[in-house]
Amino acid sequence: MNRKENIKQISDTNKVWDIAVIGGGSSGLGVALDAVSRGLSVALFEKSDFAKGTSSRSTKLVHGGVRYLAQGDVFLVFEALKERGRLLKNAPHLAHNQSFVIPIYTFFDRLKYTVGLKMYDWMAGKLSLGKSTFISKEKTIKRLPTIKQEGLKGGVVYHDGQFDDARLALNIAQTCDEKGVAVLNYFKVNQLNKNSEGKITGLSVKDQFSKNSYDIKAKMVVNATGVFADKILQLDNPEAKKMIRPSQGIHLVLDRSFLSGEDALMIPETSDGRVLFAVPWHDKIVVGTTDTMRKKPKLEPAALEKEIDFVLATAQEYLTKKPQRSDVLSVYAGLRPLAAPTDESEKTKEISRSHKVIVSDSNLITLTGGKWTTFRKMGEDTVEYFSKITGEKLKDSTSADIKIHGYSIEKPIDYLGVYGADRIAIKKLQDENSDWNKPLHPKYPYTQAEVIFACRNEMAMKVEDVLARRIRILFLDAQASMDMASKVAELMAKELGKEEAWIEVQLKDFNKLAMRYLIES
Repeated sequence: MNRKENIKQISDTNKVWDIAVIGGGSSGLGVALDAVSRGLSVALFEKSDFAKGTSSRSTKLVHGGVRYLAQGDVFLVFEALKERGRLLKNAPHLAHNQSFVIPIYTFFDRLKYTVGLKMYDWMAGKLSLGKSTFISKEKTIKRLPTIKQEGLKGGVVYHDGQFDDARLALNIAQTCDEKGVAVLNYFKVNQLNKNSEGKITGLSVKDQFSKNSYDIKAKMVVNATGVFADKILQLDNPEAKKMIRPSQGIHLVLDRSFLSGEDALMIPETSDGRVLFAVPWHDKIVVGTTDTMRKKPKLEPAALEKEIDFVLATAQEYLTKKPQRSDVLSVYAGLRPLAAPTDESEKTKEISRSHKVIVSDSNLITLTGGKWTTFRKMGEDTVEYFSKITGEKLKDSTSADIKIHGYSIEKPIDYLGVYGADRIAIKKLQDENSDWNKPLHPKYPYTQAEVIFACRNEMAMKVEDVLARRIRILFLDAQASMDMASKVAELMAKELGKEEAWIEVQLKDFNKLAMRYLIES
């Protein structure tokens, strides 16, 4: 992706884009991917970096949603299981089959989860990732050596998908870019432009770096800004009623030793009726999540102490190696864009995760709700409104069959496997310059070449972009990311033609951010 070239594309004041998308997370990228699959011209604007918000802060699961099945949201589960299969097929370098074990401590739980997961298997049909099955106590302990053994009667094994969320967002952006979409990060929408009848004709955007403004003409404008959807709705109509109620989920990242083995752990019913996962990810364990109503959306939400305590207490209840605050390598929080409940007492875990497409009087199209797994279907459903808005005939969607950038069916042989086909280009950079083959940190394999690659090919503009979303180290080990920051800033400055003052600002900003991912022990 070349940011300068894409800015040139939007500089043509005469061009009328078919669709302008606001938001570069899973929702906006899903819209762009589907639109371009139908031959439409698309421009996408993200006010910070791709997947900076909720889309980089998930539980890292591509799943139908076992708990949604328990809540009776059968349609959502059917849809998600279908999309799960498509995503594993189209992005095998980033999404793969992950086995889960539910530890069983009562006969009733054995019956409930064995039957429930058989239904989950049946719903997946030919896209099933593997049959669920009950296993003995001995086999459960062998697969989960650190599980609490007292009262253990066995376990139920089932299969779901696991992925790298921010890298998938980036690869979808690259896929869109390759198909002609003008994909731009750090572009803020300042105004929705309208004709004399009050219908939207485009938008005004501002480059956050150059401070240059651009007027974009578009036949349809899509608000796909997740938890920030209300801000765009109020930009359209200051009297617009709030439609989003953010629900916060946090995750703690621990050393792999807390859950040795290849299986993920699923606790289907915690003390307050929620689900807790402990999932292997990039040689660490991600433990979460919570469901806490928040009043206002934030780009960098912070984990509440009660959430940290809840996740630790639940993990300690089920693991023989009991994690303490001092064991947490990183803590991150994300906000789900749930539909605002009509009843204030309504619990977030009971609000449907299904997506909705809303048409404003001005013809602004807003996509709300949904989840990572169904990002493509969310995009398809949104683009269907193009004909209704413009009166133009729309080609059938082909996004279900698009191979995502980096597509590779080769089994990952090292940590560079998440780059898929791009792994070759990174290896080439490592060979080209011996310094670029040097690691950025003595404890981790990431090399200088990945920083160079991120600047040249992945539109990384800030130190945070590299350490949080190109290399995922901020989410894996916040202290290590701070240790790497100086070298990353130096490499980026050289690549991007920046001065010493830029390095100083970047380091100050990044270290301030990274401190929010650490917790006091």
